[in-house]
Amino acid sequence: MEELISELVDNMKGILINIRRDIHSFPEIGWTEFRTSSLIADFLSEMGFEVKVGREIIVPESRMGVPDEKTIQEAKERALSFGANSYWIEKMEDGLTGVVGIWDTGRIGPTLAFRYDIDALEISEDRGSNHIPWNQNFRSKVEGYMHACGHDGHIAIGLGMAQLISKMNEKLSGKIKLIFQPAEEGARGAGAMVDAGVLEDVNYFFSGHIGVTATKQNQLVCSVTDFFASTKFDLELEGVQAHAALAPHEGRNALLAASTITLQLYAISRHGLGDSRINVGVIQGGEGRNIIPAHAKLKFETRGTTNEVDQYMKNETLRIIQSVAQLYGIKEHTEVVGRSIIADCDSDLANLVYGIGSKVKQTSEIVLSQPFLASEDVTYMMKEVQKNGGMATYILFGTELAAGHHNCAFDFNEKSIAYAVEVYGNLLVHLAG
Repeated sequence: MEELISELVDNMKGILINIRRDIHSFPEIGWTEFRTSSLIADFLSEMGFEVKVGREIIVPESRMGVPDEKTIQEAKERALSFGANSYWIEKMEDGLTGVVGIWDTGRIGPTLAFRYDIDALEISEDRGSNHIPWNQNFRSKVEGYMHACGHDGHIAIGLGMAQLISKMNEKLSGKIKLIFQPAEEGARGAGAMVDAGVLEDVNYFFSGHIGVTATKQNQLVCSVTDFFASTKFDLELEGVQAHAALAPHEGRNALLAASTITLQLYAISRHGLGDSRINVGVIQGGEGRNIIPAHAKLKFETRGTTNEVDQYMKNETLRIIQSVAQLYGIKEHTEVVGRSIIADCDSDLANLVYGIGSKVKQTSEIVLSQPFLASEDVTYMMKEVQKNGGMATYILFGTELAAGHHNCAFDFNEKSIAYAVEVYGNLLVHLAG
């Protein structure tokens, strides 16, 4: 069976690379992945999957960090101009993006789910001479947006699995779900799909990532430890404008308050029960060089190796914001726009991945487990499956990286796409064959 899967995957390599490059050229950020989801839905439909989108798979009220109406409308129009299928976009309403493809073999067996994240980042892509997407003409066509984390590769892996499943139906039993999740960046999307019941009947759950801490080509990491819990914040500060020379005493300096908050956030004491992180990624403010600035914005995040440590960081963050706002006599509005929790991989499933992965000829190195050292809202899905009696694991597919994740020069070795499909395909046949 391994040889058949290898042959089928080998025959689709070119298609998968073309899919990845097309998605890379048209990046879309969380809750605006209209073209991306439309392409996925079209492909799954052509393969014979039952396709679910919109309210069938997402609870609107459970979403976090949803862009404003203007941003969503502009994204819809851009998607249509880039060839998106309006049939699917209408079903996605005001950003209910994401897709679930369901394959029911009609034979008794387990339900397997494979999850893939689909959103891009707000990064302007590199134009350097060594950047392959630039040299080979699939650099982002949307300035300020970029697939800088490998989610375009994840989509290609998922659609490769769809093609493999359609070709191997007679050898399978049970039900397979391919879950294409929006808004992973900022930890905003998984919970809304969990609340819609997408994971309720799943016995075996797999997700994973290209690269991260697996940087050897075709290295297979069967499970991870050290997911960070994380909370994402947007903060708006409102002070009072005044003439900077004539009446500075009449002003209330929101930008100064933002700067003080930034410094004090980085000064939060560490916690004795786990590692923590803090990062202020955006600070904006002010109206002019001779005006006491009345408005400022911050975008920042906390992280912790346990849910309790992240809660401590969140509590300290809110205390600092409120104290500084009072100190400077300004108003503050703090909004939590994303959140992730920790989760554990099931060791029995990780051991199964180890046994199956070791038989895949392309595997260069296999590791049972290693630290992830980042946040992923897939943990909500893993917890949901485990709560219902199923098993879950998160796999790393090793790849050579041109630059680190969330870097404008990020790129990965496209051989990793076919390799991941082959590993997943062998797991599928073992569990549902």
